[in-house]
Amino acid sequence: MPVEITWWGHATCTLEDANIRVITDPLFATRLAHLRRRRGAVPPTEARRADLALVSHLHADHLHPPSLAALPPGTRLLVPRGALRAVPALRRLRGLRITEVTPGDEVRVGDLLVRVVPARHDGRRLPVGPHRSPALGYVLTGEARTYFAGDTGLFDDMAEQVGPVDTALLPVGGWGPFLGPGHLDARRAAQALARLAPRAAVPVHYGTYWPIGMDAVRPHEFHAPGDEFVRLAAAAAPEVTVHKLGHGERVRLEVAR
Repeated sequence: MPVEITWWGHATCTLEDANIRVITDPLFATRLAHLRRRRGAVPPTEARRADLALVSHLHADHLHPPSLAALPPGTRLLVPRGALRAVPALRRLRGLRITEVTPGDEVRVGDLLVRVVPARHDGRRLPVGPHRSPALGYVLTGEARTYFAGDTGLFDDMAEQVGPVDTALLPVGGWGPFLGPGHLDARRAAQALARLAPRAAVPVHYGTYWPIGMDAVRPHEFHAPGDEFVRLAAAAAPEVTVHKLGHGERVRLEVAR
């Protein structure tokens, strides 16, 4: 059975594997504080259907309580350890089955095994509160092994921590003209791809949100990361097939075992 991946924009993807439907970092907003959705329609109602939702870290463009509230009652939700303390709005989502996790944890949902792996990123709920919470990645193993990196920078033992995977969903940009530490741009994402050596990759976390009033400030950082990643990945990891999706587009990946 093929694995299907749909990119809805930013870090929000739907993964269908082992008859389980997973959504990553759900974000269904047209505007978030100073950010406006500049490309791609807000994900349709079908995007909100999920058996499992994954949150990689506590930043508001990855943990967005109004978007989580739109998920069907009974959806399983994995969040970083400490999230319920740091984000009180999570405790009001009584229809969701929330589990806090940390690197090394494993959670099984049906025939899908979710392994929690570390990320190199500041996972705090900024700018409010001092509570720390780890930034996470997730490896999903069903018919295939899929790595959702969340937000991360390169780190020395990335390949060892993640392990063998068939597909990597890698961030290649951001939502502003400059990327701080703990992020992958197109170049670093291509380097990560070479280390991980999956069969396929999908670039995410770019070309969706942009600060209001900053359209003319380094606009290439909004428009270019996807194409740059395709070009750089071809040189750094030529054996990997890169699927650059448009918003709402889906790719079906045949599983070879």
